[in-house]
Amino acid sequence: MAYPKYEPKKFRSFDVELDGISKKTMEEHYKLYQGYVNKANEIHEKLTALDKDPAKANPTFSEIRELKVELTRAVGGVKNHEIYFSHLGGKGSKPSGKLLDLIERDFGSIEEWQRDLKATAIAARGWAWTAFDWDTKKLFNYIGDEQNTFPVWNATVLVALDVFEHAYWLDYQTGKAAYIDTFFRNLDWTAVVDQAKAVLDKVQ
Repeated sequence: MAYPKYEPKKFRSFDVELDGISKKTMEEHYKLYQGYVNKANEIHEKLTALDKDPAKANPTFSEIRELKVELTRAVGGVKNHEIYFSHLGGKGSKPSGKLLDLIERDFGSIEEWQRDLKATAIAARGWAWTAFDWDTKKLFNYIGDEQNTFPVWNATVLVALDVFEHAYWLDYQTGKAAYIDTFFRNLDWTAVVDQAKAVLDKVQ
């Protein structure tokens, strides 16, 4: 089986001066992202060489279990950070058009969406996401405590907010709430609309 090979991407947010998030934080954060890319590729290589004999598989411990569980964390680390980095570098404020309509429909107002996402992010140990659930046809702010704990199948993430301490410690130490406010100030709504295109094309 041919496994995909991940390559670290470039993001506009690294070429602009962010309001309240230092270059040093971004540089160190990118190194972490590169680490996830490298580990995903390393695990794929090990899976390629692995003997897939079902008799050697075991749910308590086996090589295939260990590799495939840790692959979800590595790939989650890649994909979560790619959404997060792509959403930084804007001027905050609020979106317009269909995305604003959708947020207002499901949260009441952009201010209430932000209030809910901030509370969700403070309560989260790792990530907070705004995602569209294709089954309920609604937006919701979800918690994920790890890279691989996004809790809902058949949902599309529109906004990804990293609240692991590495995302803010250099600039804010324990000031998680202040960092989240900074995230909102730097949110690039054009990038969020691009991320949400599949949703916006389907939702009336």
